[in-house]
Amino acid sequence: MTFESSEAIQVRGARTHNLKNISFSLPVNQLTIVTGVSGSGKSSLAFDTLYAEGQRRYVESLSAYARQFLERMDKPDVDEILGIAPAIAIRQKNQTRNPRSTVATQTEIYDYLRLLFARVGTTFCYVCGKTVKKDSPESAATEILETLAKDARFYVLFDVVNPTAQTLKPKTRIEIQATLIELLGQGFSRLFRNGEMIELNSPDDYKFDDFDETFVMVDRLKSDIETRQRLVDSLEICFQNGDGNAIIKTVDETTLKFSNQFVCKYDGTRFETPEPHLFSFNSPFGACPICQGFGNTTGLDIDLVIPNPMLSIEDGAIDPFTKPQAEWAFSDLLKFCVTEKIPVDAPYIELSDKQKQSIIDGKNRWKGVKGFFAALETKKYKLHVRVFLARYRGYTTCPTCDGGRLRIEARSVKINEKSLPEVVKMSIVDSLQFFETLEFTPEQFKIAEKLVEEIRARLKFLLEVGLDYLTLDRLASTLSGGEAQRIQLATNLGSSLVGALYVLDEPSIGLHPRDNQRLIKILQNLRDIGNTVLVVEHDEDFINQADYLLDIGVHAGELGGNLIYEGDFAGLLQNRNSLTAKYLRGEAEIKIPKTRREITKRQLKVTGARENNLKNVSVEIPLEMMVCVTGVSGSGKSTLVHEVIYAGLKKQRGEWNAHVGLFKEISGGEFFDDVILVDQSPIGRTPRSNPVTYLKAYDAIRETFANTQTAQSKGFDASHFSFNVPGGRCEVCQGDGTVTVEMQFLADVELVCEECHGTRFKPQVLDVRYKGKNIHDVLGLTVKEAISFFREVS
Repeated sequence: MTFESSEAIQVRGARTHNLKNISFSLPVNQLTIVTGVSGSGKSSLAFDTLYAEGQRRYVESLSAYARQFLERMDKPDVDEILGIAPAIAIRQKNQTRNPRSTVATQTEIYDYLRLLFARVGTTFCYVCGKTVKKDSPESAATEILETLAKDARFYVLFDVVNPTAQTLKPKTRIEIQATLIELLGQGFSRLFRNGEMIELNSPDDYKFDDFDETFVMVDRLKSDIETRQRLVDSLEICFQNGDGNAIIKTVDETTLKFSNQFVCKYDGTRFETPEPHLFSFNSPFGACPICQGFGNTTGLDIDLVIPNPMLSIEDGAIDPFTKPQAEWAFSDLLKFCVTEKIPVDAPYIELSDKQKQSIIDGKNRWKGVKGFFAALETKKYKLHVRVFLARYRGYTTCPTCDGGRLRIEARSVKINEKSLPEVVKMSIVDSLQFFETLEFTPEQFKIAEKLVEEIRARLKFLLEVGLDYLTLDRLASTLSGGEAQRIQLATNLGSSLVGALYVLDEPSIGLHPRDNQRLIKILQNLRDIGNTVLVVEHDEDFINQADYLLDIGVHAGELGGNLIYEGDFAGLLQNRNSLTAKYLRGEAEIKIPKTRREITKRQLKVTGARENNLKNVSVEIPLEMMVCVTGVSGSGKSTLVHEVIYAGLKKQRGEWNAHVGLFKEISGGEFFDDVILVDQSPIGRTPRSNPVTYLKAYDAIRETFANTQTAQSKGFDASHFSFNVPGGRCEVCQGDGTVTVEMQFLADVELVCEECHGTRFKPQVLDVRYKGKNIHDVLGLTVKEAISFFREVS
């Protein structure tokens, strides 16, 4: 299939990694799937060739500051690429480690929420619960006339002394008279106290010794539209002379309060005028002052104090009280429980909330678990006390903001009775329902319409990629690689960017078949708005619905890198050379075993798992077998395996101090020598880690090179062939082979080291050869080649 140059991205002579000088056309504004066996060169084509060149050319179009680095940026090993667009890579990898980053911030929903709450949110006083708003004389007059019955008589007043300025309150008769003289000088000759008017011709007319409940009377009016302008003028006088406050009292003692400042009119609590930065936990202005916007603090972790709530108090539910140095506290607790009739033989989890609170916080003479640790804090100058305290410290929800991250003034602003932290605690499906049913006044609707539309659209995108179970405040660092990829996909779709080349890495990994069609629909939407979408994928559903296909093969490594087929799905099925086509036609298949291994009697039993969304789940896992845990995305699979089984077994072995998912009991752990979690986390601890170092095979390779005659004549030992320590490594890049250039406002650029040209070692080390290859050549061998090359090395 051929395309005009304007209809396709033309690639000629691609030789990146194991690609064999291949040429092909990639149709623009189409969904193209790159398929083939693992290691055949799919990622080399998609990411290391097309994405790398698209990114390089985009940066080349930017400022002179960015262009000064371009001479050092490696171009992909390709003869020519024509018609390429700016490229965006969406990988199966979660690189976010920022503890402040959440699902809401990554999708930019939080930015719209901040603006929405700042513009149409209603502030409620956190002391008295009443609405806080800033009044003008006009708005106050409107509210008065709407609230009071027609022709109702009322007084327009302001405080003689501002109630919040108690330190300035006149205390002596002389001070009182001085205040009265000042009022008379300003033209105020009537006071109001206890429902009666006081005519003030001279200071002596005031017979009281204080100004409690005494007000300056500005006017007497009746509730009528004809008196509106006079009322507005009187309120203006009150605001000017009463520190921004005005008070309305009717003859039947009804009281209305108004203020032209953002304060509570009933208790004087001051608030910040809602602005977007007030709702940012990344800003010192909006963040909770205790947790600094993180939502948690370090302190006593009750989950560590009571690691297994299924135990009773007498069986050691409270872990610190099982230690010899706390025997006295345990004895006091037992006495307290007897007095309070708290059962010590019942599982701790079955105690009432009131009983648990008295055990933890204390009651009467019992100081509680917290009191026990508070006493230890006074002795932490002793090393063993510090060690003891550290065992039970951890990150706990901030007691001030309850994990909401924001200061109390921000948490006091609500829309439909929900604060911003309460909204982001909702799941995506619940928050969408919340925004679908929001109701506004006509004035609010004009302000909020576009904001709510954006929020709804982005929530729908997250729903469509199968992430309805996530909450908006979920930490981005806790997402799986697949979840992070789908969030990035939804974010890009929400941004409505067009004319770009999107490159995706196996988005179906970890996705339940139920959600495949959702994801394909998202990719098609991305295509339909005017983007070229290139996906590395093995899934049959994706291959079947692709507009165009590139099949790379036939095999992996050196036996791969060939373009086997390009064209549509029907043409692929007819191709006799494609291994992918053989599976699609059913000629090759992964055979399902007709018989299964007999289930063993030994089992790992988990009872009552209740972490996250697990509903008191109990499972029996047969040992010495391959066991699969399956279910739709978000059903609780990872929670059961990672947080309950893995963490629970590690805790039993004394190898786990972090959070353990809630469960009643785990039995069968005694059958294991070790418990190992293999997840999507990188296996290497540093960027220099690679398979040969992880497998500990590099030590033997370094020794082999150190034993050569050339190395011994130069005085090189095994350490000279390590890129982790000084000696033989290149010191410019410190053995990385690349250097990172900070681009200030752009993403950092990683460039091949000019000193060693990516070899990682000094030239004199590279002169040492074994069987004609230096250490850099050896590290470039495939596993199969290395096995043959080192067959004499034991």
